[in-house]
Amino acid sequence: MKTKLTTLILALSLSALSTTTSLAQPITAGAHTRVQTIYGPIEGYQDGSIFTFKGIRYAKAERFMPPQAPDKFTEVRQCKVYGPQAPQNESLRWNDRNSQSDYGFGNQFVTEPMDEQACLVLNVWTPSINDSKRRPVFVWIHGGGYSGGSGHDLPCYEGRALAEAGDIVVVNLNHRLNILGYVDLTGLGGKYSQSVNLGQQDIVKALEWVRDNIDRFGGDPQQVTIGGQSGGGGKVSTLLAMPSAKGLFCRAIVQSGSTLRQSDPKGTRQFGRELAAELGQPATAQADFTKFTYDELNQAVTRLAQRGIRGGFSPVVDGTILPQHPFDPASPESKDVPMLIGTDFNEFTFDISKEMTWSEAEDGVKKRMGEEQGSKFIAAFKKAYPKAEAKEMSYVDTGFRAGAVRQATAKSKQGGAPAYLYLFTWKPESNALGASHGMELPFMLHNVSLQREMTGASATAYKFEKLISSIWLSFIKTGNPNTKGLPNWEPYNEETGITMILDNKCEPLSHHDRELMQMSRSIW
Repeated sequence: MKTKLTTLILALSLSALSTTTSLAQPITAGAHTRVQTIYGPIEGYQDGSIFTFKGIRYAKAERFMPPQAPDKFTEVRQCKVYGPQAPQNESLRWNDRNSQSDYGFGNQFVTEPMDEQACLVLNVWTPSINDSKRRPVFVWIHGGGYSGGSGHDLPCYEGRALAEAGDIVVVNLNHRLNILGYVDLTGLGGKYSQSVNLGQQDIVKALEWVRDNIDRFGGDPQQVTIGGQSGGGGKVSTLLAMPSAKGLFCRAIVQSGSTLRQSDPKGTRQFGRELAAELGQPATAQADFTKFTYDELNQAVTRLAQRGIRGGFSPVVDGTILPQHPFDPASPESKDVPMLIGTDFNEFTFDISKEMTWSEAEDGVKKRMGEEQGSKFIAAFKKAYPKAEAKEMSYVDTGFRAGAVRQATAKSKQGGAPAYLYLFTWKPESNALGASHGMELPFMLHNVSLQREMTGASATAYKFEKLISSIWLSFIKTGNPNTKGLPNWEPYNEETGITMILDNKCEPLSHHDRELMQMSRSIW
């Protein structure tokens, strides 16, 4: 059965691959696509000028236990298809959705199977495995909160195009999620003393694999940039405060996921004890969770939630693995790490098609916020965006943006490496998505062609792709996002408050929405 499943996935994956790469470029495999990792030999494939390796095991882990180094092997392992994703609720798998906000509605890619024991895998795209050149490395961490997603969630997550455009090595990965990755069982003691932040520990293990192996893929282990969007941005924010991650990367990018604080251990440890009791286990180190299926674990969580007992399933300030909140204040662990931080203008407004008069827009704001607060919000919005249309006042994001400003401020106060702040305002002409959550993804990953239903794939979109991907590549290579075709971009600080507006016309603005952000602190 396993052999048949693997064969099916291989056939479907290669079929999907053929729809996204030029027919003029040969796809080959064999001895010339083999790499000897420190754990054993693997074989990928060469797609034109790029070597691709998928489903590489970077760790192994028992349920609710910290990850360990993978087993060594001597026979060549085939790494040509994506490995399994972490178990998650079907409703969180984007490819199963069918809505305006689902960026995968044109996605013909295969949704990989879920497997708790085999989901600790990563993928590598590189221009060469045979030269001595050491290229910058970009490790991309997927979104989906801390509960869903994978390194293959969206077509634009493919790393081939960015690796080719920038002559860099691109890596993305899967890790444990939800209850399997973020439950806190340290309150049980004993063997569970490190059973917390497991998803984050997985990512650290992946970064250790990169450190130990990436030079064999033409990468420089001393020039690693980590980046992530949405939940991936939260994971990056958290890694910046983890002692075990220090030195495994030198730059960081947070997109629509700025996270200042994480969970308090008092509540999460109590939930771990309640979970054990709900499953008929002692609330001690003697508890055995291996006898339950993933569904049975989730059913226990649901029963607890019905009684008002909730787990949260996100990183926890446990005092050891995560000693402090990531940016309240900024952790000293990452003082010397430059950051690129930003958000999208509309974020979770995925349909901006409804036209409004200023009267209608203002009435809507006052109805939601009250006369006094609404009037202040209207004045602050008009000051921030004097050329905006009326409807944009109803569609503007303030929550994600406020978090990004606060994160950049905390980073600046350290007096260490700089933080650069952006606001992505570009909107596709062909649909009503606006500058919504994740709209920058196909542009910065140089994959507009793989996400045409999202971007519209217009001539303007392709031109914009070159600029945005060059900004990300510049930061990945130097820690500075300035690039040709962009006005001078200064680091963020409290005095100047520079935010770079990313649109067909890019421009740096100084504290343009300060009053709006100050108001949003009370709103959010």
